[in-house]
Amino acid sequence: MRDPHPIVDLDRARDRIARTPRLIMRGRVIGVVGPVVEATAVPAALGDLCRIVSESGVEVTAEVVGFHDRALMLMPLGSVAGIAPGAYVQPLGRKPDVGVSEALIGRVLDGLGRPMDQRGRVEVAARYPLEADPPNPLHRSRIERPLGTGIRAVDGLLTIGRGQRIGIFAGSGVGKSILLGMIARQSTADVNVIALLGERGREVREFIERDLGPEGLRRSVVVVATSDQPALVRANGALVATAVAEYFRDLGLHVVLMMDSVTRVGMALREVGLSVGEPPATKGYPPSVFASLARLMERAGTGSRGSISGLYTVLVEADDFNEPLSDHARSVLDGHILLSRQLAAAGHYPAIDVLESVSRVRDAVVTREHLETIRTFVRLQAAYRGAEDLIAVGAYQRGTDREVDAAVSLREAMNVFLRQQPTETSSLDETVSQLAAFHQAAVQLESGTPAGAGAGAGTVR
Repeated sequence: MRDPHPIVDLDRARDRIARTPRLIMRGRVIGVVGPVVEATAVPAALGDLCRIVSESGVEVTAEVVGFHDRALMLMPLGSVAGIAPGAYVQPLGRKPDVGVSEALIGRVLDGLGRPMDQRGRVEVAARYPLEADPPNPLHRSRIERPLGTGIRAVDGLLTIGRGQRIGIFAGSGVGKSILLGMIARQSTADVNVIALLGERGREVREFIERDLGPEGLRRSVVVVATSDQPALVRANGALVATAVAEYFRDLGLHVVLMMDSVTRVGMALREVGLSVGEPPATKGYPPSVFASLARLMERAGTGSRGSISGLYTVLVEADDFNEPLSDHARSVLDGHILLSRQLAAAGHYPAIDVLESVSRVRDAVVTREHLETIRTFVRLQAAYRGAEDLIAVGAYQRGTDREVDAAVSLREAMNVFLRQQPTETSSLDETVSQLAAFHQAAVQLESGTPAGAGAGAGTVR
């Protein structure tokens, strides 16, 4: 009689399964239009990776970006040169990911997460998907601790919280790379993850060696996708940097994620969208661009253990801070820092316009005394700007407005506080102390005791 419950040798069964030939479904290339390769349909989902192999030996990995009739639409993660009609398309059965480990610190990666600093391979502890859901809003801890950036204008007046996402809005050539380098070297974060996306190749080495420096690189992971890379690689570079930041966040560390720039990521996503036939909407940007950017930036923030503080630079087109990408980023982020071309032209660095900038979590991470000093500084800064034209032509008469009088007297002290050399360091406590000295000087001036005010103003230096 046959045993109804035979004993199965699992090891033998696994070995037989492993040696069983598999049916490999392959398609063929039927057309190439710009950066998009069309292939006969193969069993692959949106976002899956495929391998394209031409008879000439050209082999390139591509990502599924859409479907058209019965054809698959792929964008190669490399050059389309050499891909010929009839080339095989084989699905790899996986989506893009990146190998992560603590050994990434101090390394430079390309837009696909591969080392490009010629220092050998990186030992991988885990693999993180490039596409991931943002943290559940109800699982995010509240932002209650300040993040020291080492920049007086930011720490003193626009205080950033751990886990906050803030945009740095700037035109070209006003010092945003220098500002990022200063923050990378001086911030109180455990790890920096810096994404240089769509940059000129010349600028990458300059940033790493001059702005970031050996001190900053020792605690940073740098992801680079230059402007000559395919649009999908530039867009994926942002996802690689975010996935690396999520790995360190899951270790319980506090991470500063710097992305330069969100604008170029948006441009890369626009290229992808238009290439697959998505209709243009706002100033040529397909609707999916804004949805993708919002999803990308929402992945930063506080987690159940660590946190990711996001600093996203926005390269404003023609210094128009209301163009579509700038306006969208400002609506998604938790604040914005505006760099003024007028201040930069006057040699005022960092060129932060403190009156036009805002940190939406500042009041939750500073003390009541610190907040009072901030309001005094901003009030006098606004008073001076309001009367600046009259002061410049000599039409303002001292004694007309006590607040303006105090602003004129403390103008130099305000500029000394706001200006900072790239090599100059200032801890959060030092910045708060200098701001408190300024506040004391302002109170004495406005109360009509200039003698004490002079002494207090001098301590601001």
